[in-house]
Amino acid sequence: MNRWLPVVGGILMNLALGSLYAWSVFVLPLEKELGWSRVQTSWVFTIAIVCFSLSFVVAGRLQDLKGPRLCAAIGGVLVSAGFVLASRTSSLFALYLCFGVLVGLGNGFGYATPMPVGSKWFPDKRGLVVGLMVGGYGAGSAIIGPLATWLVARVGWRITFQILGAVFFAMTMVGTALLKNPPPGYRPPNWTPKRAAMSDGQDVPTRALLRSPTFYALWIAYCLGTTAGLMIISQLVPFARSAGIGATAAAFAVTVGAFGNAGGRILSGWMSDTLGRLPTLRVMIFFSAIAMPMLFIWREQVVPFYLLVALVYWCYGTQLSVFASTTADFYGTKHLGMNYGLLFTAWGAAGVLGPAIAARVFDRFGGYRYAFFTASALALAALASLAIARMPEQRREAAV
Repeated sequence: MNRWLPVVGGILMNLALGSLYAWSVFVLPLEKELGWSRVQTSWVFTIAIVCFSLSFVVAGRLQDLKGPRLCAAIGGVLVSAGFVLASRTSSLFALYLCFGVLVGLGNGFGYATPMPVGSKWFPDKRGLVVGLMVGGYGAGSAIIGPLATWLVARVGWRITFQILGAVFFAMTMVGTALLKNPPPGYRPPNWTPKRAAMSDGQDVPTRALLRSPTFYALWIAYCLGTTAGLMIISQLVPFARSAGIGATAAAFAVTVGAFGNAGGRILSGWMSDTLGRLPTLRVMIFFSAIAMPMLFIWREQVVPFYLLVALVYWCYGTQLSVFASTTADFYGTKHLGMNYGLLFTAWGAAGVLGPAIAARVFDRFGGYRYAFFTASALALAALASLAIARMPEQRREAAV
C-alpha cells in the first residue's frame, strides 16, 4: 500500500472534524433566535471539548486493539448525526446533547485514528506527517467557517447544520476507507533510524506512563498552553464584533485563524523534526503568552488583529501537533492510542478552562481584557512545567 494514502484519509477525516473550530460562527445566530446568553452558548463548545477528550481515551485504546477503521467510522457517523439532530432543536439541553455530546464524541473517535497511523507509516518523517494529518483539523474551519457563514445568511442555521452533516458523512467515510496500519515491524525502504528513541525504542505501557513525572509535566503544560487558543476559538467572532469589526471581517477572522492553526501544525511539526519537540513547544508557548495581551490591545485595528489571531492559532496548532509526536518519541508507538489519549485529556481540561474564563469575564465586565491576560499568565506557567520534562530513562537508554 502506498503509505501516503492513509495520510490523505487522515486529512479528509480531520477536515470534516475540524468543523468544531467554526463553532463561533453559529453563536450570534443562536443567541439572536433563541435568546440565550454568552455563558449558555459557550457551554455547547465546552461540552463538545470535554466529550472529545474523554472519548479520545476510549477510542485510542480501541484503535490500539482493533485498528483505525472501526473508530473512524464511529466518529464520522456521530459527527454527522450530531449536526443533523442539532438542526431540529430549540432546547438548550437538546443542543448540549446533540452538538455538545454527539459531535464531541464523534470528534474523539475520529481524531484518535490518523495520528497513530501516520506515526507508524512514517517513523522517518513523524513530525511532518503528524502535522499534515492534524493540520487538516486546523484547516477545516478555513473551509467550514466561510461556507457556514454564507449558508446561514441564506438558508438559516438549521438548514446549514443539515447540509454540513451530509457533507461530513461523505468525507469521513472516504477517509475511513483509506486509513490502514502498516504491517508489524514496518520500516520505510532504504531508511535506517539515526536515533532509536525516535523510532523503534522501547514501547512504554500505559501503567509505566502513569508513573512517569514527565507525563504529568507534559499534561500541565498541554492544558495551560492550549487554554489561550481554545479561549479564542470559542469566542473569536463575538470578540471581533464587540471590538467594532464588521460581520464579514469578523467571519473572515475564522479563516485567518484556520490557516494559522494548520500552519502551526504542519510547519512546526516539520520544524520539531529538526530542532526537537520540547524546544519547539517552548518557543511557541512563549509567543502565545506575548500575543494574547497584544491581541486585546490592538483588537480594533483589522490588520494587526488578523496577524495576532493567526499567531495565537499558530501557537495553539503547534501544540496539537508536537505534543502528539512527543508522546510517540517518549513512549513509543505500540500503545500510542491509549498513551496519547490520556495526555489529550489535558486539552479537554483546557476546553473547559478557556471558554469558561472568557464567557464569565465577558458577562461580568462586558469585555475580554482580564480573560486574555489570564490566558497569557497560564501560558507562562505552561513554560515552567515544560522546563522539568525529560525523556523517560528507558527510551534514553534505547537511543544510546
